[in-house]
Amino acid sequence: MRVGRNVVLNAHVSPSGFPALVLNADFRPLSYYPLSLWSWQDAIKAVFLERVNIVANYDRAVRSPSLEMKLPSVVSLKTYVKPSTHPAFTRFNVFLRDRFCCQYCGTREDLTFDHLLPRSRGGNTTWINVVAACSPCNLKKGNLTPDEADMWPSQRPFQPSVQHLHRNGRLFPPNYLHESWLDYLYWDTELDP
Repeated sequence: MRVGRNVVLNAHVSPSGFPALVLNADFRPLSYYPLSLWSWQDAIKAVFLERVNIVANYDRAVRSPSLEMKLPSVVSLKTYVKPSTHPAFTRFNVFLRDRFCCQYCGTREDLTFDHLLPRSRGGNTTWINVVAACSPCNLKKGNLTPDEADMWPSQRPFQPSVQHLHRNGRLFPPNYLHESWLDYLYWDTELDP
C-alpha cells in the first residue's frame, strides 16, 4: 500500500493472481476494506476442506492428474462469522477513518499519525487522541498541543464503528474488481428514493 499522489490501495489485487472474493454465510463480504480476498490456492484449499461454497468461477482452471477445477472467483463461508462491532485500533484504520488525508492540511502525501496531546505530555495512543497527519505537519506541530501550535484537525478524532470504516472504504475501491464480484460488494448500501 502506498498513500501519496497516486493512491495505491489493495495493490496485491491483480487479474493475473485470480483472487477469490470471500463472503460470509449471509453473502456479504467479510470485509469491505480491505476487501476480503483469498489467493486462488487458499480458496481451493477451503473448498476441499468443505469450509466454503463456490458461488462463481473464473474461466481459468487448474489441473492435476486426476482432477480439473475452475478457479473460484467468489466463495461463501458455510458457517457465519459474526462481524466485529468495534474495529481494531490500527494505523491503517486511523488513516481509513480520516480518509487518508492529513487532518491539518488535507494532503494525502507522506502520511503518519499525530497525537493531539503529545505522548511526552501524558497523551495516550487512542482513537480520540490520534489523527492522520502528513510528516511536515507532524514535525511542525511537534511536541505542542493544538492550542500551542495553533493547528487544529479538520475533524475531532473519534472511535469509528465498523460501518463507518466500511463507508469510508467504499471511497477507495481496489484497483481491480472482477465482474463476478460486483453483485456482492455494495448490495447492502442504502438506495436513493
